[in-house]
Amino acid sequence: MIRRNKIKIERRIEMKKYVAEFIGTFVLVFFGTGIAVVSNGNLVATALAFGLAIIAEAYVIGNISGCHVNPAVSLAMLISGKMKREDFAYYVIAQILGALLGTGILFLILSGTSFGTTSLGANYFGEISSNNISLVGALVTEIVLTCVFVYTIIGVTSDDKYSSVSGIVIGLTLTFVHLIGIPLTGTSVNPARSLAPAIFLMGDAIKQVWVFIVAPLIGGALAAYLYEYLNIEKKKKH
Repeated sequence: MIRRNKIKIERRIEMKKYVAEFIGTFVLVFFGTGIAVVSNGNLVATALAFGLAIIAEAYVIGNISGCHVNPAVSLAMLISGKMKREDFAYYVIAQILGALLGTGILFLILSGTSFGTTSLGANYFGEISSNNISLVGALVTEIVLTCVFVYTIIGVTSDDKYSSVSGIVIGLTLTFVHLIGIPLTGTSVNPARSLAPAIFLMGDAIKQVWVFIVAPLIGGALAAYLYEYLNIEKKKKH
């Protein structure tokens, strides 16, 4: 009986983590890409939208799920040994579903308005992008930006002395990542955030979305391995 109750409690805790990731990714995608659309791609407004969303969520769901809201972040945590494989799979599913809900509601709201539903915050490269960035350029941009962002997350969440300001640091990092990334690729650094609008728009968006899935995952993995390499001596001392 005691063991059975313990299992039920553990399952309830696990489910709360997945729900938190679902809600968190929904909020990030709805407000982030939503503000990108209604502000006509305003650089500062969009960057702040993503950054502020992460800051708010970090202090609301951070103690529940860690506030990954991003498959690239979850992959880095898996590589770093900070989460189980089963959790990783469910986190990614929850994140994708949350992103789809965020884009779906945004699509519903924008349908019939002057803003239209031809963008939804999708990412592009090549001739259909705003600056004709090459495939290689898009891949490198997303890998570098994601690596910087995820490395920051691992760094500030690996030391308890930063716990009170970690959400702010992570949110501000996502903001400055967007400030340079938006003019280049529209900034993904999050496979779930890019996949959702691509699914709704289809066409060129779905054909090119692989770049904005693969590159952030590579960047997240690089961040995990880089942090491990740079801090291996520090770990040995402890």
